[in-house]
Amino acid sequence: MTAALRRHPPETDMRLYQLERTQLLPAKIESAWAFFSDPRNLPLITPPWLGFSVVSPLPERMHPGMIASYTVRPFPLTRVSWITEITHINEPHFFVDEQRFGPYRFWHHQHHFRELPGGVEMRDLVSYMLPFGTAGALAAPLVTRRVREIFDFRQKRLKTMSWTEGKKGERHGPA
Repeated sequence: MTAALRRHPPETDMRLYQLERTQLLPAKIESAWAFFSDPRNLPLITPPWLGFSVVSPLPERMHPGMIASYTVRPFPLTRVSWITEITHINEPHFFVDEQRFGPYRFWHHQHHFRELPGGVEMRDLVSYMLPFGTAGALAAPLVTRRVREIFDFRQKRLKTMSWTEGKKGERHGPA
Protein backbone atom coordinates (compact mmCIF):
# COMPACT_ATOMS: atom_id res chain seq x y z
CA MET A 1 0.00 0.00 0.00
CA THR A 2 1.25 3.46 -0.80
CA ALA A 3 -0.26 6.82 -0.18
CA ALA A 4 0.76 10.26 -1.35
CA LEU A 5 -0.84 13.68 -1.15
CA ARG A 6 0.47 16.54 -3.24
CA ARG A 7 -0.53 20.16 -3.30
CA HIS A 8 0.38 22.04 -6.43
CA PRO A 9 1.50 25.64 -5.95
CA PRO A 10 -1.18 28.18 -6.78
CA GLU A 11 -0.92 30.89 -9.39
CA THR A 12 -4.27 32.15 -8.17
CA ASP A 13 -6.58 31.09 -5.32
CA MET A 14 -7.17 27.83 -7.19
CA ARG A 15 -5.07 25.02 -5.74
CA LEU A 16 -5.08 21.48 -7.07
CA TYR A 17 -4.82 18.76 -4.46
CA GLN A 18 -4.12 15.12 -5.25
CA LEU A 19 -4.51 11.93 -3.27
CA GLU A 20 -3.00 8.72 -4.58
CA ARG A 21 -3.64 5.30 -3.06
CA THR A 22 -2.48 1.88 -4.19
CA GLN A 23 -3.75 -1.39 -2.74
CA LEU A 24 -3.35 -5.05 -3.67
CA LEU A 25 -6.66 -6.93 -3.69
CA PRO A 26 -6.58 -10.75 -3.44
CA ALA A 27 -8.78 -11.13 -6.51
CA LYS A 28 -8.79 -11.74 -10.22
CA ILE A 29 -9.13 -8.64 -12.35
CA GLU A 30 -12.59 -9.79 -13.56
CA SER A 31 -13.88 -9.94 -9.98
CA ALA A 32 -12.37 -6.58 -9.02
CA TRP A 33 -13.81 -4.97 -12.14
CA ALA A 34 -17.23 -6.53 -11.60
CA PHE A 35 -17.33 -5.16 -8.05
CA PHE A 36 -16.11 -1.63 -8.81
CA SER A 37 -18.08 -1.26 -12.05
CA ASP A 38 -21.34 -1.88 -10.16
CA PRO A 39 -22.18 1.57 -8.75
CA ARG A 40 -24.55 -0.02 -6.25
CA ASN A 41 -21.47 -1.26 -4.35
CA LEU A 42 -20.23 2.24 -3.52
CA PRO A 43 -22.10 2.42 -0.19
CA LEU A 44 -20.25 -0.76 0.93
CA ILE A 45 -16.89 1.01 0.83
CA THR A 46 -17.99 4.45 2.03
CA PRO A 47 -17.67 5.34 5.73
CA PRO A 48 -21.01 5.51 7.58
CA TRP A 49 -20.14 8.89 9.11
CA LEU A 50 -20.21 10.40 5.59
CA GLY A 51 -23.98 9.86 5.46
CA PHE A 52 -23.69 8.70 1.85
CA SER A 53 -27.06 8.15 0.22
CA VAL A 54 -27.86 7.26 -3.40
CA VAL A 55 -30.74 9.41 -4.67
CA SER A 56 -30.93 8.32 -8.32
CA PRO A 57 -31.61 4.90 -9.82
CA LEU A 58 -28.35 3.11 -10.61
CA PRO A 59 -27.76 0.49 -13.28
CA GLU A 60 -26.04 -2.80 -12.49
CA ARG A 61 -23.04 -1.69 -14.51
CA MET A 62 -21.62 1.72 -15.15
CA HIS A 63 -21.18 3.06 -18.66
CA PRO A 64 -19.63 6.19 -20.17
CA GLY A 65 -21.99 9.09 -19.67
CA MET A 66 -23.70 7.51 -16.65
CA ILE A 67 -24.91 10.16 -14.23
CA ALA A 68 -25.36 9.30 -10.54
CA SER A 69 -26.82 11.50 -7.81
CA TYR A 70 -25.95 11.18 -4.14
CA THR A 71 -26.12 13.17 -0.96
CA VAL A 72 -23.26 13.26 1.53
CA ARG A 73 -22.72 14.74 4.96
CA PRO A 74 -19.05 15.82 4.88
CA PHE A 75 -19.37 17.63 8.21
CA PRO A 76 -21.99 17.43 10.97
CA LEU A 77 -25.25 19.23 10.13
CA THR A 78 -24.14 19.69 6.50
CA ARG A 79 -25.87 17.68 3.75
CA VAL A 80 -24.69 18.26 0.19
CA SER A 81 -25.87 16.99 -3.19
CA TRP A 82 -23.22 15.33 -5.32
CA ILE A 83 -23.73 14.49 -8.98
CA THR A 84 -21.04 12.52 -10.82
CA GLU A 85 -20.52 11.32 -14.36
CA ILE A 86 -18.56 8.30 -15.54
CA THR A 87 -16.48 9.89 -18.28
CA HIS A 88 -14.01 7.19 -19.37
CA ILE A 89 -13.95 3.39 -19.26
CA ASN A 90 -11.32 0.95 -20.47
CA GLU A 91 -12.66 -2.37 -19.13
CA PRO A 92 -11.25 -4.00 -17.00
CA HIS A 93 -8.33 -1.63 -16.42
CA PHE A 94 -9.54 1.92 -15.90
CA PHE A 95 -12.46 4.25 -15.33
CA VAL A 96 -12.94 7.88 -14.36
CA ASP A 97 -15.67 9.57 -12.39
CA GLU A 98 -15.97 13.36 -12.38
CA GLN A 99 -18.12 15.64 -10.28
CA ARG A 100 -20.66 17.63 -12.27
CA PHE A 101 -22.23 19.30 -9.24
CA GLY A 102 -21.26 19.06 -5.59
CA PRO A 103 -19.00 20.12 -2.76
CA TYR A 104 -15.81 20.58 -4.81
CA ARG A 105 -14.90 23.15 -7.43
CA PHE A 106 -13.30 20.26 -9.33
CA TRP A 107 -13.22 16.47 -8.70
CA HIS A 108 -11.58 13.94 -11.02
CA HIS A 109 -11.15 10.36 -9.74
CA GLN A 110 -9.18 7.81 -11.76
CA HIS A 111 -9.54 4.12 -10.87
CA HIS A 112 -6.78 1.86 -12.26
CA PHE A 113 -6.68 -1.97 -12.08
CA ARG A 114 -3.66 -4.10 -12.97
CA GLU A 115 -3.41 -7.84 -12.57
CA LEU A 116 -0.29 -8.94 -10.70
CA PRO A 117 0.86 -12.24 -9.21
CA GLY A 118 -1.28 -12.66 -6.11
CA GLY A 119 -4.05 -10.28 -7.04
CA VAL A 120 -5.03 -6.97 -8.56
CA GLU A 121 -3.29 -3.71 -7.91
CA MET A 122 -5.95 -1.05 -7.52
CA ARG A 123 -4.73 2.52 -7.81
CA ASP A 124 -6.84 5.58 -7.11
CA LEU A 125 -5.74 9.02 -8.20
CA VAL A 126 -8.03 11.79 -7.00
CA SER A 127 -7.48 15.38 -8.11
CA TYR A 128 -9.64 18.06 -6.56
CA MET A 129 -9.99 21.79 -6.04
CA LEU A 130 -11.93 23.55 -3.34
CA PRO A 131 -14.53 26.25 -3.89
CA PHE A 132 -14.67 29.70 -2.27
CA GLY A 133 -11.17 30.96 -3.13
CA THR A 134 -9.22 32.01 -0.05
CA ALA A 135 -11.92 30.72 2.32
CA GLY A 136 -11.70 27.33 0.63
CA ALA A 137 -7.90 27.41 0.94
CA LEU A 138 -8.26 28.04 4.68
CA ALA A 139 -10.48 24.95 4.97
CA ALA A 140 -8.06 22.84 2.91
CA PRO A 141 -6.35 21.07 5.85
CA LEU A 142 -9.72 19.93 7.21
CA VAL A 143 -11.01 18.83 3.79
CA THR A 144 -7.73 17.07 2.98
CA ARG A 145 -7.97 15.15 6.27
CA ARG A 146 -11.57 14.14 5.45
CA VAL A 147 -10.62 12.91 1.96
CA ARG A 148 -7.78 10.85 3.49
CA GLU A 149 -10.18 9.41 6.10
CA ILE A 150 -12.64 8.35 3.38
CA PHE A 151 -9.91 6.49 1.49
CA ASP A 152 -8.45 5.06 4.73
CA PHE A 153 -11.87 3.57 5.47
CA ARG A 154 -12.14 2.24 1.95
CA GLN A 155 -8.73 0.53 2.13
CA LYS A 156 -9.53 -1.06 5.48
CA ARG A 157 -12.96 -2.20 4.29
CA LEU A 158 -11.56 -3.75 1.11
CA LYS A 159 -8.96 -5.65 3.21
CA THR A 160 -11.71 -7.27 5.27
CA MET A 161 -13.75 -8.43 2.28
CA SER A 162 -13.61 -12.00 1.07
CA TRP A 163 -13.14 -11.95 -2.70
CA THR A 164 -14.74 -14.85 -4.57
CA GLU A 165 -14.90 -15.98 -8.15
CA GLY A 166 -18.46 -16.68 -9.25
CA LYS A 167 -19.56 -18.63 -12.27
CA LYS A 168 -20.19 -16.76 -15.48
CA GLY A 169 -23.33 -14.66 -15.11
CA GLU A 170 -23.12 -14.53 -11.32
CA ARG A 171 -22.24 -11.41 -9.42
CA HIS A 172 -18.51 -11.23 -8.70
CA GLY A 173 -16.65 -9.38 -5.98
CA PRO A 174 -16.50 -9.56 -2.22
CA ALA A 175 -18.68 -12.18 -0.61
